[in-house]
Amino acid sequence: MDLEAYAAAHRGEWERLDALARRRHLAGAEVDELVELYQRAGAHLAAVQAAAPDPALVGRLSSLVARGRAAVAGGPAPSWRALGRFFAVVLPAALWRARWWVGGASLGSLVVIVAAAVWVARDAQVAATVVPAGQLPDFRREFVDYYSQSAHGSFAFKVWTNNAWVAAQCLLAGISLVFPVWVLLQNAADVGVSAGLLARDGQLGTFLVFISPHGLLELTSVFTAAGTGLRLGWTLVDPGPRTRSAALAVEGRAMGAVALGLVPVFAVAGTIEGFVTPSGLPAAVKVGVGVVAWAAFLAYAGVLGSRAARAGTTGDLEQAPAVLPTAG
Repeated sequence: MDLEAYAAAHRGEWERLDALARRRHLAGAEVDELVELYQRAGAHLAAVQAAAPDPALVGRLSSLVARGRAAVAGGPAPSWRALGRFFAVVLPAALWRARWWVGGASLGSLVVIVAAAVWVARDAQVAATVVPAGQLPDFRREFVDYYSQSAHGSFAFKVWTNNAWVAAQCLLAGISLVFPVWVLLQNAADVGVSAGLLARDGQLGTFLVFISPHGLLELTSVFTAAGTGLRLGWTLVDPGPRTRSAALAVEGRAMGAVALGLVPVFAVAGTIEGFVTPSGLPAAVKVGVGVVAWAAFLAYAGVLGSRAARAGTTGDLEQAPAVLPTAG
């Protein structure tokens, strides 16, 4: 077989198949043409492989046939497009639908934080059970040094992985309705006690300066994981008009979207905690970085999430764009 002559004879068909396979909407006649050209290209590939295989031509035809198969039979959307849709539509929708549970987790945690802080700050006996009065300056020093005791990069990575693991546990164990609540209470109590101890030492400002840069985004992310987990658990109790298995499947996949989406969010919080919190930047700048990151996350979930929800997106990972050729 003269491969050059064979390729020249069929080049027009291959180019037409390539053009049709890249289009998302085809007329009825074009869909028929696409199927016919795909079948022909498959036969051409088999003929070339059997006669005198040329690696370049075989590779080109294999890629073309694969593209034609995806267009005819349906295949995954291009990875960049799927990734973009995930972050622009699916994840915000999942966050938006869990907003009341996340809000409840946030409010409950804040109540515990404030209550614990006030109790420790005002009651010397309670504070002494945690840290003896004479050791409060040491506690403040340890609190500040904690953020700079390791190399910035390794500390940021450690914080990131630890927070991601805590969030994963809240999400995966959310169906119990107990574990997320326990995590929230434990986390809120720790933060509140630290705030109360530093307040007793007249260092409440130090607490806010070292917590706010990363804590606003980090704590909100933990609240998001716990709230989403609780939503999944409540679905088991009250599935609504759906069957229990169907409801759990949908909400479980939405929970998966949140789990994936929080990974980069925790990475941002960890980076801030590793590099900004212990830095020598002015306090206003450090707090400002934290506020901007936190506000950006809230705006992302609120603006894109409400828009996606109005369009009918639920955050279900199975809600993918159509990839079959459509006539129209």
